[in-house]
Formats: sequence, structure tokens, C-alpha cells
Amino acid sequence: MKPASEPRVGWRRLFPAFSWLSEYRLAWLPSDSVAGATLAAYAIPVSLAYAALAGLPPQIGVYGYILGGIGYALLGSSRQLAIGPTSAISLMIAGTVGSLAAGDPVRYAQIASLVACAVALLCLIAWAFKLSSLVRLVSDSILVGFKAGAGLTIIMSQLPSLFGIPGGGRNFFDRAIHITGQLGDTNLLVLAVGAVALLLLLLGERLLPGRPVGITIVALSIVAATLLGLPAMGVPVTGKIPEGLPTLAVPTLGLVEPEELFPIAAGCLLLAYIEGVSAARSFAAKHGYTLDVRQEFLGLGAANLAAAFGHGYPVAGGLSQSAVNDNAGARTPLALLICSVALALCLLFFTGLLTNLPKAVLAAIVFAAVYKLVDIPALWRMWKVSRIDFYAAAIALVAVLLLGILQGVLLAAIASIFLLLARASQPNIAFLGRLPGTGRYSDSARHEGVEPLIGVIAFRPEASLLYINAEIILAAVLKALAKSVDIRLVVCDLSASPYIDLAGARMLHDLYDELASRHVALCIVGAHAQLRDLLRAEGLAEKTDSTQWLRTLDSVLGGHDAKGG
Repeated sequence: MKPASEPRVGWRRLFPAFSWLSEYRLAWLPSDSVAGATLAAYAIPVSLAYAALAGLPPQIGVYGYILGGIGYALLGSSRQLAIGPTSAISLMIAGTVGSLAAGDPVRYAQIASLVACAVALLCLIAWAFKLSSLVRLVSDSILVGFKAGAGLTIIMSQLPSLFGIPGGGRNFFDRAIHITGQLGDTNLLVLAVGAVALLLLLLGERLLPGRPVGITIVALSIVAATLLGLPAMGVPVTGKIPEGLPTLAVPTLGLVEPEELFPIAAGCLLLAYIEGVSAARSFAAKHGYTLDVRQEFLGLGAANLAAAFGHGYPVAGGLSQSAVNDNAGARTPLALLICSVALALCLLFFTGLLTNLPKAVLAAIVFAAVYKLVDIPALWRMWKVSRIDFYAAAIALVAVLLLGILQGVLLAAIASIFLLLARASQPNIAFLGRLPGTGRYSDSARHEGVEPLIGVIAFRPEASLLYINAEIILAAVLKALAKSVDIRLVVCDLSASPYIDLAGARMLHDLYDELASRHVALCIVGAHAQLRDLLRAEGLAEKTDSTQWLRTLDSVLGGHDAKGG
């Protein structure tokens, strides 16, 4: 393979498949074959379970793995990322498309495919406008809270299938109330089937990591259900799954208005891109190659367009399925193509074997796949280290529980922006003192033993000077000035301020005017190039000595001390 430092350009960058196919080595084929087969074994139970979670026929989930994997293998830039339905997107489809379909299952499936097509269109737009910074729109703390909320919501949605009760409700809390009221009607046989499957899945995850435990448990449950006659005893099963490959067709247009369709697609894209790129970056770092985050829009778009034309619903690169692919030895996206072939053979010849698969087992598979999303240690760590991050995570968690996946992810994105603004609006303003016996200065509030400056206030805003924090900085300096006596000089050290806007410059004007009214001089030091340009353009060179803007704090205060203040 090419080293990470050698960039691909032109057609080779636009179509990464040309690169990895031309560089392919036969020695990699066994690893890719094993990885593809292992991924297919993982995908069968998971895709069936996620399709049920999305409220769609079980084979639709398999279509997503088959076609999404082919689309991504052609245009995606990751060598290990595996594409298919995910739990969060499945729940989002279930929570949004139902109201648009008006109870019509055919219309429901058509709208779900149309959403995948809209995701592909948005991916193309995002690629054209280079919106790869979208991955940074949601902060890590917000993502922890969102994942926890999504995990709890998904788990709650699967409890009725595990207990053999009807369930119901619009959100997490409403579902919890319904389930609590129905516990007396629990089907103990269904609960036993689901509990045994869940226990075996968790034990297999711990004792046999990387092995296709899910498909083994699916096979065992089908055998047990058939031999014991569980369907006749009231245990719900998947029933007949249609044989054959998906037929390709253009999604039905005009089913819903654009203002109804594109918010769902935007939520799916945000979820898919953040999760997919985060996972792909970790595998790229592990294997020493460079991920093209912009190209990932085309890979994700191709995957969703292929899924849409095959009657599937939105797909994404999931961390768990990609980890299975990587642990099984995947070297290139050929593993995805091999997985697609294996799944296609399953649809052609083996769907009849899945007829007696208990739905409680599918619910257990979903449960086992998503419980780790509720990362209690991460939330606890945020509570101890950074309360603002914890509150941001809590907002995202509660939003998902109350409003659902789509509204929760959009609110999480907005919360991330406000979190960024809140942090920028409360910068640390270091009031400086001299470290004894040195020409260095440090924050008096953070370091003991610094020498106070006589007749001088020196402050260093440790952030850009922007409209959202300018007044706060000014108020802090004036407060420090009011507490001091015999101040003759105020020094503003901008060495920790990478940027200043017009509001920041006006704040310095206001500070100068206030100090001048008190017969106190203002000196600005440590200004970088962009800051100096804006300060000069805003007329501050007429109020302060611009020759000092480049100087260090010590050079200014040393001269001030030598002159006796």
C-alpha cells in the first residue's frame, strides 16, 4: 500500500477502489475472505434485529448490509469500516417514519428507502461544499450523553419483546409506564427464551471475543424452537422471510414533502457521519494510513444510494461491526464485497431456516449490542473532572429520552454549539505576578508565592477576544482596578489570544477611555500579527504605543520598574 504521506489525487482519490484493487496482493485474500465470512455471520442476526427495531421486514436489514457494503467499498476511504444498519438510525426511522406512513406498511418501507436516498443527496452536497468539519459539530461530551440516551431508549423499546407483552408509548418514560403496567401479563416462556439468549450472548462476548457468537445462538434458538414447538406455545417468531436478492428500483418520489423528509435525513447523516468517521479514524490510526474525511461523504452517500435502490433504509459505518471486520483480519474493502456475496447466498438458499427464529432472541441481540452505549464510567468521570461537560452530556441524554432520537441528535448538535460559546464566553483571565528571581510571570490565582506587581495590573486573557467575552473581560479588569490602589499602569498581555474581533477591539478602546479618566496608562504587549493588524485598523495605535505590541511583558515591566513606575 502507499504510505500515508503520499497523497492520492485525481481519479484515484475520487475512486479509492482503483487504488486498493491495483495494489492488491494475493497474500491478503485469505484474511479478507475470513473477515468477510465472519462479518456476514455477525450481520445476519444483527441486521434482522435492527430491521425489526426499525419496524421493517427482516430481510430489509440484510439488504442494507449487502448493498451498503458494495457502495462503500467503491467510494469509501477506510479499509476496515463495515457498513450496515445501526441501532440509533433504526430507532430514528421507527420514531419518525411511522407518523408519515399513516399505518401503511408498504408506504412505510417506501419512505424509509426515500430517506436513504435523501441521505445520499445530502452526502453529495456535504462533499461538494467540503463540510467534513461536521464531525466536530457534536462534542465528545454531548456524544456520550446522546449515546447513553439512545442506548436506554433502544433497550426500553426491546423489553416488550423480551417479556412477551404489547408495550407502547411515545418516549422512554411513556414506554416505561406502559411496560410497568403490563408486567403482570409477562409470558414467562418468552422471557426465559430471551433471558437465556441474552445470557449466552454476554458470556460469549466475554469468553469468546471476536467469534461469531450471535449466529451460533441464532442457530441454536431456531433448532430449539423447532424441536420444542415453541411457536405453537405462543412464542413469537420471525416467520417466513422472502427468498431472493433485492430488486433494484428508483425510490418512489413525492411520498412526503421535502420539509418532512430532509430533517430525518439530516439527522441520519449526522449520526452516520460522526459514528462512521470516528470509527474509521481509529482503524486508520491503528493500521497506519490516512483517512480522507471528505471522501467519507462519497463513501457514505454511495452506500445509502445503493441501499435506497435496493429497498433498504439508511445505513452507516458502525463501530461494533467494524471491530468484528478488523478483528477477523480485514486488509481491504474486499472483505465487504465477500460479506455481501455470503449474505446474498443466504438470501437465495437459506432464508427458510430462519422461519422459527424467536423474536425474543432478536431483542436479546439488540440489547447485547447497545448496552455498552450507556457509559456510566464516562459520565462519572465528567462529573468529577468537568461539570460543564457533564451538564452537556445530561442535556443530550434527557433530550433523547424525552424527545426521541431525531430531535435528540439535533438538540445535541445545538447544545454543542452553545457549549462552545459558553466556554468561550467565560475565559480564564490571568492577573499576573512575577515568579521570584525570574523575568517570568504567572497567574496569581493559580500559583502561590508569585510577587505582586507594585502600581501595575497585568492581565492575560487566555482566549480570543470576541463579542461573547469582551464585556466579561472588561468587567473583570475594572473590578481588579477597583480593588487596587495607586495603580499607574495596566498591561494587557495578548500572547494567549490568537484572534480578536471588532467587539474585542472596542473593548480595548473602552478600557483605554476608562483608564484615561482615572489617569492610568494602558499598554498592550504580546500581540500576534492578525491582532496587530486589527488593532492598527481600529485606531488603537493612536491611543497606545504600537512599538510595545510586539514586546514581552517582562521587557515592558522591566523598563517600567527601572524608571520607578
